[in-house]
Amino acid sequence: MRSGRWAALAAILVLFATLGTATPSLAQETPLAAPTATVSVASLPPAGTATTDFDPDKATQAYLNQVSGKARAQSDAYFEGGYWLLLVDTFYAVVVAALLLWLKISARMRNFAQSMTRSRFWQAPIYVAQFVILTTVLTFPLTVYENFFREHAYGLSNQTFLQWLGDFGIGFGVNFVAMIVLLTVIYAVIRASQTLWWLWGTVVAVIFLAFMMLIAPVFISPLFNHYEPLKPSPLKSQILSLAKANGIPASDVYEFDASRQSKRISANVSGFLGTTRVSLNDNLLKRCSDREILAVLGHEMGHYVLDHSAILLTWIGLLLLVGFAFVNWGFRFVAGLFGGNWDVRTIDDPAGLPALMALFSLFMLIATPVSNTIIRTAETQADIFGLNAARQPDGFATVSLKLAEYRKLDPGKWEEIIFYDHPSGRNRIHMSMQWKAAHINDPDIKAGPVSPQ
Repeated sequence: MRSGRWAALAAILVLFATLGTATPSLAQETPLAAPTATVSVASLPPAGTATTDFDPDKATQAYLNQVSGKARAQSDAYFEGGYWLLLVDTFYAVVVAALLLWLKISARMRNFAQSMTRSRFWQAPIYVAQFVILTTVLTFPLTVYENFFREHAYGLSNQTFLQWLGDFGIGFGVNFVAMIVLLTVIYAVIRASQTLWWLWGTVVAVIFLAFMMLIAPVFISPLFNHYEPLKPSPLKSQILSLAKANGIPASDVYEFDASRQSKRISANVSGFLGTTRVSLNDNLLKRCSDREILAVLGHEMGHYVLDHSAILLTWIGLLLLVGFAFVNWGFRFVAGLFGGNWDVRTIDDPAGLPALMALFSLFMLIATPVSNTIIRTAETQADIFGLNAARQPDGFATVSLKLAEYRKLDPGKWEEIIFYDHPSGRNRIHMSMQWKAAHINDPDIKAGPVSPQ
């Protein structure tokens, strides 16, 4: 489940929804005798004793067997292809950076910025604007292949090329503004503290990420999709009840039209300071049962309740700290060797940005297992929370099978550690079935669907 989608950064006042109707009190002049009833007493089964024969391992394998043949092969091929794209993307970024540096294109862009203004502060955004436009153009062929043609080849995209291009343009606009703001501030930090810029640059990057997470649900996501309140229904009441029971201050549930882009199912709980909202896409509503929807929303509410935004910002911040330190060392090393050929000598020179970006790309490739483990740990915690909150183990298992359309279901141990930013389908289903085995005597679980064996 995409958490995209992620939880809020701090708690706010809880908005309570009214439930049911009020019962008027009845004034009594004299007390009445209490009613009597016959109470039947029966012994509960010992703790851990199952009233039915249920094997979580068999149930897990039976669920996994429901995706086989061509569907399993296609899912595996799509996800495994992503492993190679990690290398391709990094190699492509390094090649583009090399072209800009060795052909002195970057130096000419810096010279143009210097010709526009003598202010070093304003030279940075002028250079960055050129850099973002040029690198977007140079990487466009790979972007089209990865995000349009490849998605269509695996049946995951619903867009025509013009529709995709429109979304790409919006994304470029957001990225253009964000990069100018972020890199202008970071270059100001580099000039102010050249030896410790990587420390203060990390602080700036984390603050910027927190700000983007804050405004994204209200100001950025609606640029790509139309959001509207979910129509009243028993399901909506259940979702709001689940949110209230877990202290989530959401007064409404929103639906957004993700089907205009793909058939992927998704939901999120996001917002801050009165903007908190529960959102689910129309694919989830159309393709999933109520049990599956509640299982997904329980997971997403887990991110919010467990403060995963703050926790992930902390861990990613530490990773960025190491990454910026690596970039600082790496730039001084390569600039010492090749700076004369690039017409780039110091780290505060914007013309050196391609080298900084290439080094950071290399670092993130090397750190893939670390970043994936950080995110996967939070996703596992949200899975556990969702099972306890929504109590839909079979719904969680079956929706995990639907996610297998673009996630390999059953990877090897190290394959999952290195390449997975979510738990694998096998591990999610097995966790669900283990949870069910531990709660098999609970009335709602006994009354629920029968898992395959």
